Amino acid sequence: MIKGCCENSDLNRAFEVLAQLESLGWSSNVVIYTTLIDGCCKSGDIDRARKLLHEMGELGLVANQHTYTVLINGLFKKGFKKDGFELYEKMKLDGVSPNIYTYSCIMNEYCNDGQVNKAFELLDEMHERGIVCNVVTYNTLVAGLCRETRVLEAEKVAGQMKSVGLSPNIITYNTLIDGFCNAGKLEKASILFNEMKSNCLSPSLATYNALLSGFSKAGNLARAAGIISEMEERGIFPSKTTYTILIDGFVRWGDMEKAFEVYHSMQKAGLEADVCTYGVLISGWCKKGNMKEASKLFKSMSEIHFGPNDIIYNMMIYGYCKEGNSYRALRMLNEMVENAMVPNVASYSCTLKILCKDGKWKEAEILVNDMIGLGLKPSVSVCNLISKAKLVDK
Repeated sequence: MIKGCCENSDLNRAFEVLAQLESLGWSSNVVIYTTLIDGCCKSGDIDRARKLLHEMGELGLVANQHTYTVLINGLFKKGFKKDGFELYEKMKLDGVSPNIYTYSCIMNEYCNDGQVNKAFELLDEMHERGIVCNVVTYNTLVAGLCRETRVLEAEKVAGQMKSVGLSPNIITYNTLIDGFCNAGKLEKASILFNEMKSNCLSPSLATYNALLSGFSKAGNLARAAGIISEMEERGIFPSKTTYTILIDGFVRWGDMEKAFEVYHSMQKAGLEADVCTYGVLISGWCKKGNMKEASKLFKSMSEIHFGPNDIIYNMMIYGYCKEGNSYRALRMLNEMVENAMVPNVASYSCTLKILCKDGKWKEAEILVNDMIGLGLKPSVSVCNLISKAKLVDK
């Protein structure tokens, strides 16, 4: 019953059931506490999960592999990396040996943190202890290597799976295809795509999106169109992400007309644009120097209650600087700060340059002080520009 409540995210009811059981003279056990800790972690209530682990110790209940693993995983998911690794060390000090799920959890965190080599050290430890790796273990390593663009090594790891009697699954192939696409190795990505299908694995939306992204970035929009056709033949409909990838492809190659054709097709399909879609379109107009259209899109976001993010603001600042409009660039910078966003160094630098060009060195000096106040360091060249603007003014 407690497990059912936790699975339904009804933690209060789960604790009520526990209290009722205790009032009837039932003694809590490791399974009940582990279930509650898992429920708390999945609901994001890490503090409560930690208290439960402490309570277990007070009651003389010994946490097992599963207890430690669910809490370690919960800590990592909430961003408490240090605490997660400390609990892992405590687990071993308490004489509880990590199991395959613990190792997978730790390996995944190492990979997310860019420490793939440490993940491989754990793989060696697993082999030494005679723990048999599963597909998840290998997929974790493949993903970690692809994230670091070590795609050839990732492919070798996938090959090792076969040597131990495991078959790469759709996640393995999707990760490799995405990795090779990001590395610009589109021919290899296509080979893997065909291999995947020959192994009776049906490509998913994620597979097609990875290929679309790769070919669109490379400017091979004809191949991208072919991928869309195959998707539709297989009954897989483009998602918001799919459309945004295509829009980005046309924007990258300066074809705003085609980009908006795709945007309108997306609307006809009943899909609403999100912040990413707007960001891609706004960046296209800014790069083209058409700030009138960029501004229209920017304002329309507020009308549909979409708050522009820092990337969009920085892009708008870049556009106004390119246009030579110091007033609007400065206004955007100030608006960003008012909305609790920190403009990047590039936005400050290009705004400072255009202010100096317009002879507005006083505004530039104020902006430099604001920049320093936010912990950003202006470049020597920017400081020299302000000095030169002062001399011209004299």
